[in-house]
Amino acid sequence: MSAVDPPPMLRDPQLRRLWAVGMLMSLIRWLEILAFAVFTYEHTRSALWVANLMMLRLLPLSLFGLALGALAARRSRRTVLIVTHAMLLGASCLLLILSVSGVLVVWHLALASFINGVVWAGDMPMRRSLMGDIAGHTRLVRAMSLDAVASNACRLIGPGLGGLLLARGGLTAVLAVTTLFYLPVLVALTGLSRQPVAADLARPSLRGLLVRGLQAVRASPALRAVMWITIVFNLFGWPVLSMVPVIGQVRLHLDAPGVGLLASVDGVGSLLGALVLTSIAGRLRQGPLYLGAVLLFLALQIVFGWSADLWLTVAVLLVIGLAQAGFAVMQATLVYVAAPADRRPEALGLITMCIGVAPLGFLLTGWLAEHLGASTAAMVTGACGLVAVGLTWPLCRGCFPATTDTARP
Repeated sequence: MSAVDPPPMLRDPQLRRLWAVGMLMSLIRWLEILAFAVFTYEHTRSALWVANLMMLRLLPLSLFGLALGALAARRSRRTVLIVTHAMLLGASCLLLILSVSGVLVVWHLALASFINGVVWAGDMPMRRSLMGDIAGHTRLVRAMSLDAVASNACRLIGPGLGGLLLARGGLTAVLAVTTLFYLPVLVALTGLSRQPVAADLARPSLRGLLVRGLQAVRASPALRAVMWITIVFNLFGWPVLSMVPVIGQVRLHLDAPGVGLLASVDGVGSLLGALVLTSIAGRLRQGPLYLGAVLLFLALQIVFGWSADLWLTVAVLLVIGLAQAGFAVMQATLVYVAAPADRRPEALGLITMCIGVAPLGFLLTGWLAEHLGASTAAMVTGACGLVAVGLTWPLCRGCFPATTDTARP
C-alpha cells in the first residue's frame, strides 16, 4: 500500500455513503435480532421458535439471491436499494404502531423478519458489488475490511443497546429507535451517484444472466470452493449464534441487559478482526485465511456449547468473532476477484444463495436445541461442520490458488 492510498478512499463520498448504509443496517439488524429473540422466547418458551424467526430472516437469501444478482446487472443498483430500504421503513413503522397498540404478536415479527431478509438478500450483489466497483482491485480488501469495521462496530453496539432498550421500554422502545435509524439510511442512499445502466440491446435475458453466473462458478475452482465453504458455514456454524440468548438465559442465568452484552461479545471480536485485516490487507493469503477462519469458528463453537462458565464463554465468543471477521471479509473479496468482471453481480448473487441455506441450519440447530438443549446443539453442529470440511477437503482447497494472485496490491 502506498502512503497516499488510504486518504482518497476514506474521503470518497460514495464509499462513505455505502459504508454508512452497511453500518446503520447492521445496527438495526442486530437490535431487531436480539429484541425479536427475547420477545419470542418470553412469549413461547421455545428455542425452536427463536431459531425459526432467524430462519425466516435468512430464507429470502436462498429464494431471491440469484434473481437479485441478475437484477443488479440489469437495473440501477441505487434505485433498487432506495426502494427496498423505503419498504423496510414502512414495515418498521407498522410494527411500532402495533406494539404501541398492544396487539403485536410473534407472527408479526416473523413476517417482518422475512421482509428484512428480502432486502438483506440484495446487499451482496448490489451494495457490496457497487463498493467493489468504486474501490477497484488494489483497494478491494481494504474497502471490504473497512465496511466490516463499520458494520461490526454497530453490531457490537446493537445487542447491548437492544438489551438496555428492552429493559427500559420493552419492544416498543426498540422499534422506535430502529424506525428512526432508517431515515439516515435513506438519506445516504439518495445521495449516491446514479450508475450507468446498459442499454436494452446489450442486456441478456434474466435466464441468460443466471446461466452465466453458474458457468463462471463451474469454470473456477476458487469460486466452487468459496461457495461450498459458505454452505458449510451457514449450515453448521453461523446458526449457533442464535442460541446465545437462550444459553445466556437458561445456562448462564443472565437478565435481559446481560444477554444483550453477551450477544455483543462476538461483535467485539469481529470488530477487532476487521481492524487487523484493514491494517495488513496487502500481505494476506486470502484463501487460507478464509478456510482457517471457518475451521476455527466450528472448533470454538464446540467449546462454547460445553462451557458453563461465564468468562470462558465470553472469551470463546470473542475469538469466534475474530474468525467471523476473517470469513466475512474474505468471502466477498474472493468472489469479487475470482469472478469475471462482467459476471460479478451474478456470482455475488450465487454466494447470497449459498448463504441462503442458513434457514436449514437454523432449523437444524433449533430442532436439536428443542430436543437436546441449546448447549448440546452447539456442540453437535460444530462437530458436523468439521466433519463436512474434512470429507470435502480437496474441494475446499480450491480457494488456495486464488490467494497468490489476489493478495498483491
